[in-house]
Parts: sequence; structure tokens; C-alpha cells
Amino acid sequence: MIYYQDNEVLIRNLQEGDAQVITDGEIAQGWNSEGRLDKYLMRLKDQAEGRAVVMAAEYRGEVAGYICVYPDSKQGAFAGLGYPEIVDFGVLEKYQKRGIGSRLMDAAERTAAEYADTVYLGVGLHSGYGSAQRMYVRRGYIPDGSGVWYRNRICGQHENCCNDDDLVLYLSRKLR
Repeated sequence: MIYYQDNEVLIRNLQEGDAQVITDGEIAQGWNSEGRLDKYLMRLKDQAEGRAVVMAAEYRGEVAGYICVYPDSKQGAFAGLGYPEIVDFGVLEKYQKRGIGSRLMDAAERTAAEYADTVYLGVGLHSGYGSAQRMYVRRGYIPDGSGVWYRNRICGQHENCCNDDDLVLYLSRKLR
């Protein structure tokens, strides 16, 4: 399925070959390779079984980014409330600053709006997520008020945690 298309960017469903391209691109950026390909293969399985809508962005014919929408997520601050969750959003560094991320978010939000009037996501708190944090605020996402989460549960006051990819703040946005 095609979700967006212009002269440079095409957003479509993720395909099996895309998983390796994205994995290789992330490893080339210096990201840890452990379990990376398996994550995308799991997303493809979730898509095939109807649990997720998984999109890939092409820039001038090259796979440049990805985003996933889980229409009724079972984890995070809004688990089980029927709100879609945006998960695993990224644009490879060599394609950033070209509007690809905004187009992916637009497509994901349009898809989420088919299921509910609110969408949510968890954003990491370390500096690697700085541009994503700014983008979400500009798009109108606000914290849910539960504080930070660590490894899929609320991290209580004075609890130990690590500022890694598992430390997140949940944000939501009204779509309509």
C-alpha cells in the first residue's frame, strides 16, 4: 500500500528486503547490531498478522526510514485503551533534514486517526533522541503525566534506571 508519494519521497508498506537495508544503514551509523534485524523481522510479522501497520520511506528510490503504528497497543502509558501507538520511528542519518521524518509522521498519524482520536508514543530521554523530542513537541505531543518509564513500567521516584533506549517519556496527541 502507498501512503504518500511525491517526486522524491514514497511511503509504502515495509517489505522483507527493507529490513536488511535499514539494519545495514543503522550499523553503518555506528549502532549496535545485536538483535537489530530481528526487530524489523518481528515488525514484518506483526504487519502480516494485522497487528501493525509498518511503513518504509524511500528517498529517490533508496530506503531511507521507517515507522510503525500499532492500532491497539498493549504496552506503555495508554495500553489497552484503544489508542494507536507509534513505535520504531527513524530516518537514516544520511537522509535526515529532507522532510522525510515529517512525511512519515504525517502518514502514521493519518493511519492512527482511522482507529482513534488520540495517538501516543514513547520517546527516549538521552541526547540521541533530541531531534525526535523537538519534533514531537512541534507537532503538539504532550507528556501523559505518568513520569518516565523504564523497561516498560513506570520508574518510581528514587528508583535506579539507566539512561539508555529503555528510558522513555510517553507523549500523546489529539488527532481530531
